[in-house]
Amino acid sequence: MLTYTIDLNPFVQLSDRQFEQLCENHPDIKFERNHRGELIIMSPTGGETGNRNASLVVKLGIWNDRQQLGYIFDSSTCFKLPNGGNRSPDLSWINRESWEALSQEDREKFPPIAPDFVLELKSTSDNIKDLRDKMQEYQDAGVKLGWLIDRQGKTVEIYRQNQQPELRQSPTKIDGETVLPGFELDLNVVW
Repeated sequence: MLTYTIDLNPFVQLSDRQFEQLCENHPDIKFERNHRGELIIMSPTGGETGNRNASLVVKLGIWNDRQQLGYIFDSSTCFKLPNGGNRSPDLSWINRESWEALSQEDREKFPPIAPDFVLELKSTSDNIKDLRDKMQEYQDAGVKLGWLIDRQGKTVEIYRQNQQPELRQSPTKIDGETVLPGFELDLNVVW
Protein backbone atom coordinates (compact mmCIF):
# COMPACT_ATOMS: atom_id res chain seq x y z
CA MET A 1 0.00 0.00 0.00
CA LEU A 2 1.46 3.32 -1.03
CA THR A 3 1.18 6.11 1.52
CA TYR A 4 1.80 9.79 0.98
CA THR A 5 2.13 12.26 3.84
CA ILE A 6 1.61 15.92 3.03
CA ASP A 7 2.29 18.68 5.55
CA LEU A 8 -0.21 21.40 4.68
CA ASN A 9 0.38 23.27 7.95
CA PRO A 10 2.70 25.93 6.49
CA PHE A 11 -0.13 26.85 4.09
CA VAL A 12 -3.41 25.91 5.71
CA GLN A 13 -4.64 24.05 8.77
CA LEU A 14 -7.69 21.96 7.99
CA SER A 15 -10.48 22.23 10.50
CA ASP A 16 -12.29 19.06 11.52
CA ARG A 17 -15.20 20.03 9.27
CA GLN A 18 -12.88 20.74 6.32
CA PHE A 19 -11.23 17.34 6.76
CA GLU A 20 -14.65 15.66 6.85
CA GLN A 21 -15.67 17.54 3.68
CA LEU A 22 -12.44 16.48 1.95
CA CYS A 23 -13.26 12.85 2.75
CA GLU A 24 -16.89 13.25 1.66
CA ASN A 25 -15.90 14.91 -1.63
CA HIS A 26 -13.39 12.15 -2.45
CA PRO A 27 -14.99 8.89 -1.23
CA ASP A 28 -12.71 6.74 -3.39
CA ILE A 29 -9.58 8.00 -1.62
CA LYS A 30 -8.62 6.95 1.89
CA PHE A 31 -7.45 9.93 3.93
CA GLU A 32 -6.10 10.06 7.46
CA ARG A 33 -4.63 12.92 9.46
CA ASN A 34 -1.98 12.40 12.12
CA HIS A 35 -1.80 14.25 15.43
CA ARG A 36 0.49 16.88 13.82
CA GLY A 37 -2.22 17.70 11.28
CA GLU A 38 -0.37 16.17 8.33
CA LEU A 39 -2.62 14.74 5.64
CA ILE A 40 -2.03 11.06 4.84
CA ILE A 41 -3.25 9.59 1.55
CA MET A 42 -3.32 5.81 1.22
CA SER A 43 -3.93 3.47 -1.67
CA PRO A 44 -6.22 0.45 -1.31
CA THR A 45 -4.75 -2.79 0.02
CA GLY A 46 -3.91 -5.78 -2.14
CA GLY A 47 -5.86 -9.01 -2.22
CA GLU A 48 -3.80 -10.98 0.31
CA THR A 49 -3.93 -8.22 2.92
CA GLY A 50 -7.63 -7.56 2.25
CA ASN A 51 -8.43 -11.25 2.63
CA ARG A 52 -6.60 -11.50 5.93
CA ASN A 53 -8.16 -8.27 7.21
CA ALA A 54 -11.60 -9.70 6.44
CA SER A 55 -10.74 -12.92 8.31
CA LEU A 56 -9.65 -10.91 11.33
CA VAL A 57 -12.89 -8.91 11.32
CA VAL A 58 -14.85 -12.18 11.24
CA LYS A 59 -12.85 -13.69 14.13
CA LEU A 60 -13.32 -10.64 16.34
CA GLY A 61 -16.96 -10.36 15.24
CA ILE A 62 -17.76 -13.93 16.32
CA TRP A 63 -16.21 -13.29 19.73
CA ASN A 64 -18.06 -9.97 20.02
CA ASP A 65 -21.42 -11.53 19.09
CA ARG A 66 -20.96 -14.09 21.88
CA GLN A 67 -19.71 -11.67 24.53
CA GLN A 68 -21.86 -8.62 23.70
CA LEU A 69 -19.26 -6.35 25.34
CA GLY A 70 -18.84 -3.73 22.64
CA TYR A 71 -18.71 -2.79 18.98
CA ILE A 72 -16.24 -3.63 16.20
CA PHE A 73 -15.23 -1.40 13.30
CA ASP A 74 -13.55 -2.11 9.98
CA SER A 75 -10.82 -0.17 8.20
CA SER A 76 -13.23 2.29 6.60
CA THR A 77 -14.07 3.83 10.00
CA CYS A 78 -12.19 7.04 10.77
CA PHE A 79 -11.94 8.08 14.42
CA LYS A 80 -11.32 11.63 15.64
CA LEU A 81 -8.73 10.84 18.32
CA PRO A 82 -8.37 12.97 21.46
CA ASN A 83 -4.83 13.94 20.43
CA GLY A 84 -6.09 15.54 17.20
CA GLY A 85 -5.48 12.72 14.71
CA ASN A 86 -8.06 11.24 12.36
CA ARG A 87 -7.16 7.56 12.04
CA SER A 88 -8.63 4.44 10.47
CA PRO A 89 -7.25 1.24 12.03
CA ASP A 90 -7.52 -1.97 10.01
CA LEU A 91 -9.70 -3.33 12.83
CA SER A 92 -10.88 -1.75 16.07
CA TRP A 93 -13.19 -2.33 19.00
CA ILE A 94 -14.86 -0.05 21.56
CA ASN A 95 -16.52 -1.20 24.77
CA ARG A 96 -20.29 -0.91 24.88
CA GLU A 97 -20.46 1.75 27.63
CA SER A 98 -18.04 4.12 25.88
CA TRP A 99 -19.69 3.80 22.48
CA GLU A 100 -23.21 4.22 23.83
CA ALA A 101 -22.12 7.33 25.78
CA LEU A 102 -21.56 9.09 22.44
CA SER A 103 -24.43 11.04 20.94
CA GLN A 104 -26.11 9.67 17.83
CA GLU A 105 -24.64 12.60 15.90
CA ASP A 106 -21.11 11.75 17.07
CA ARG A 107 -21.61 8.11 16.07
CA GLU A 108 -22.70 9.13 12.56
CA LYS A 109 -19.63 11.23 11.74
CA PHE A 110 -15.98 10.51 12.58
CA PRO A 111 -16.54 9.36 16.17
CA PRO A 112 -14.60 11.53 18.66
CA ILE A 113 -13.18 8.63 20.63
CA ALA A 114 -10.11 6.42 20.85
CA PRO A 115 -10.96 2.75 20.41
CA ASP A 116 -10.09 0.42 23.28
CA PHE A 117 -8.39 -1.98 20.84
CA VAL A 118 -6.78 -1.49 17.43
CA LEU A 119 -5.10 -3.84 14.98
CA GLU A 120 -2.86 -2.89 12.08
CA LEU A 121 -1.88 -5.58 9.58
CA LYS A 122 1.29 -4.70 7.68
CA SER A 123 1.04 -5.22 3.93
CA THR A 124 4.12 -5.86 1.80
CA SER A 125 4.42 -2.21 0.76
CA ASP A 126 3.77 -0.67 4.20
CA ASN A 127 6.62 1.12 5.92
CA ILE A 128 7.12 -0.47 9.36
CA LYS A 129 8.38 2.81 10.86
CA ASP A 130 5.20 4.60 9.75
CA LEU A 131 3.07 1.83 11.26
CA ARG A 132 5.00 1.97 14.55
CA ASP A 133 4.49 5.74 14.66
CA LYS A 134 0.78 5.18 14.06
CA MET A 135 0.63 2.59 16.86
CA GLN A 136 2.37 5.03 19.21
CA GLU A 137 -0.14 7.70 18.22
CA TYR A 138 -2.96 5.30 19.11
CA GLN A 139 -1.36 4.56 22.46
CA ASP A 140 -0.87 8.27 23.17
CA ALA A 141 -4.54 8.87 22.31
CA GLY A 142 -5.69 6.36 24.94
CA VAL A 143 -5.98 3.06 23.07
CA LYS A 144 -5.58 0.36 25.72
CA LEU A 145 -4.36 -2.52 23.53
CA GLY A 146 -2.93 -2.56 20.03
CA TRP A 147 -1.49 -5.25 17.80
CA LEU A 148 0.83 -4.54 14.88
CA ILE A 149 1.04 -7.74 12.87
CA ASP A 150 3.80 -8.17 10.29
CA ARG A 151 2.93 -11.17 8.10
CA GLN A 152 6.21 -11.23 6.22
CA GLY A 153 8.36 -11.01 9.35
CA LYS A 154 5.99 -13.24 11.34
CA THR A 155 6.04 -10.82 14.26
CA VAL A 156 3.46 -9.22 16.48
CA GLU A 157 4.14 -6.01 18.37
CA ILE A 158 1.81 -5.56 21.31
CA TYR A 159 1.12 -2.02 22.49
CA ARG A 160 -0.31 -1.44 25.97
CA GLN A 161 -0.98 1.75 27.88
CA ASN A 162 2.09 3.17 29.66
CA GLN A 163 4.35 0.32 28.54
CA GLN A 164 7.00 -0.24 25.93
CA PRO A 165 5.83 -2.34 22.96
CA GLU A 166 6.36 -6.08 23.33
CA LEU A 167 7.75 -7.92 20.31
CA ARG A 168 6.77 -11.56 19.76
CA GLN A 169 8.53 -13.58 17.09
CA SER A 170 6.43 -16.22 15.28
CA PRO A 171 3.71 -16.59 17.91
CA THR A 172 0.98 -19.10 17.16
CA LYS A 173 -1.69 -17.30 19.24
CA ILE A 174 -2.27 -13.98 20.99
CA ASP A 175 -5.01 -13.12 23.43
CA GLY A 176 -7.06 -10.02 24.10
CA GLU A 177 -5.94 -9.79 27.73
CA THR A 178 -8.31 -7.75 29.92
CA VAL A 179 -9.40 -5.48 27.05
CA LEU A 180 -10.95 -8.31 25.00
CA PRO A 181 -11.53 -10.93 27.70
CA GLY A 182 -11.63 -14.45 26.34
CA PHE A 183 -10.60 -13.46 22.80
CA GLU A 184 -7.77 -15.51 21.36
CA LEU A 185 -6.48 -15.13 17.83
CA ASP A 186 -4.98 -18.13 16.08
CA LEU A 187 -2.31 -16.52 13.93
CA ASN A 188 -2.50 -19.28 11.30
CA VAL A 189 -5.22 -17.14 9.67
CA VAL A 190 -2.57 -14.44 9.23
CA TRP A 191 0.65 -16.27 8.43
